[in-house]
Amino acid sequence: MADTPHFSTAERETLHRIIHARRDMRHFLRGVPVAAEALQRILEAAHAAPSVGLMQPWRFIRITDEAQRRAIAQLVNDEKAKTAAALGARKAEFLRLKVEGIGDCAELIAVVQAPDDGTLFGRRTLPDEMALCSTACAIQNMWLAARAENLGMGWVSLFDPAALAKQLACPADAHPIALLCIGPVAEFYPTPMLVQEGWREEKPIDSLLFENRWPDSKR
Repeated sequence: MADTPHFSTAERETLHRIIHARRDMRHFLRGVPVAAEALQRILEAAHAAPSVGLMQPWRFIRITDEAQRRAIAQLVNDEKAKTAAALGARKAEFLRLKVEGIGDCAELIAVVQAPDDGTLFGRRTLPDEMALCSTACAIQNMWLAARAENLGMGWVSLFDPAALAKQLACPADAHPIALLCIGPVAEFYPTPMLVQEGWREEKPIDSLLFENRWPDSKR
């Protein structure tokens, strides 16, 4: 086994800069492509993600057909309307937000969780959750790799999974998890876009970090 390298202070600081500079992007430069080598590096980063029991449940479908992209965009628009209706008093505020960049991004990648392969190692008590967590790890790797390439990436979750599975001709028991918009951007948001737009505030880490047990909420 090859020696595992030790990383320098500068390399460690770069990693943390990338983590904190990552943003869920919705604004892309239309018509500006992603280099094939950069896209391959992003996908290889995804495939290097950890997975419970080494099940590697992620599957990636690159959308290159414009008619297919338009059909997917329509599914997203349909769900956006339903989400807006469900939000009640915040409907108009929600509809003003830009929630996806499917029409503008250079690359559109659908992430699909493959049918369960029966992996038991590490999943006996949490079979669905561990498969989903494994796929989410792959998506996070893609996000960080895209940011390291100075490319934006946005995770679109506004869709009916069954309708998208049909559109993508997925096999039975395969579940679309995400539509990922990837491409060059004019600039990265200085803070998360939902914070900028006043939709929600971030919570500080101290409010989410406990010791030994869940704190007594009455205290």
